[in-house]
Amino acid sequence: MNRLSLNQKTVNSCSLPEAVAACVRAGITSIGVWREPLHEFGVQAGAALLADAGLRVSSLCRGGFFTAPDRDEVLADNRRAIDETAALDADCLVLVVGGLPPGSRDLAAARAGVADVLARLVPYAADRGVRLALEPMHPIYAADRGVLSTLGQALDLAERHDPAVVGVVVDTFHVWWDPDLERQVARAADRIASFQVCDWITPLPADALLARGMMGDGHIDFRHIAGLVAAAGYTGDVEVEIFNADVWREDPDTVVATVVRAFAEHVSAAATSSR
Repeated sequence: MNRLSLNQKTVNSCSLPEAVAACVRAGITSIGVWREPLHEFGVQAGAALLADAGLRVSSLCRGGFFTAPDRDEVLADNRRAIDETAALDADCLVLVVGGLPPGSRDLAAARAGVADVLARLVPYAADRGVRLALEPMHPIYAADRGVLSTLGQALDLAERHDPAVVGVVVDTFHVWWDPDLERQVARAADRIASFQVCDWITPLPADALLARGMMGDGHIDFRHIAGLVAAAGYTGDVEVEIFNADVWREDPDTVVATVVRAFAEHVSAAATSSR
């Protein structure tokens, strides 16, 4: 429980104060915050709320979408996200790098564009003590959300920069299928900025974005992946991040209670084996 973090998206109907209160009631001491509800409440007010509740902020979600056509706006929005991450004293800013630009089929060019934008943001993040966390996404999202499809690709890009400034996200939903996962998690080592968990369920819903399930409801071997991450030296918070319409319709306190039970059963023993 001391490393369990509730990603705010798991209780998607909650405002920031409601999500914070749910964590406090359940004894959860860390939260992954999303920018939209943070903006609704106010960044400075949100920072004060989180501090008063005694919650660590394991991540701010999200920056990125580097492949959008308006490069100036991409840079401006990501700089705002970096400032917000600093204001919350969050462990990292999660970057969903973006899919193919409109009308393009050139993956190589899109990935080169991601590298260019990242390089331009790194000095700004370093000056503010913010760690950027590249999130590789399952290949089904390459066209519209994330042209980095493997942990290896994310590391190839991250390793061009200081590990204190650019790391990677290991999200079980996105990496569980990777035949090179063992080698790449070991390679990641101190680059692991965030570890997120949820399950891969089948059949996939019509909206594949909502295909994430509660741990134990699908096909992922959490003990194996959590063990790899622990062996790589990661000792930070472990976020439960679930996009699922059925979960979102449930009472948030019921969801949080289920998260606590599923985390204890499927994740926590392996995730804490290095401590």
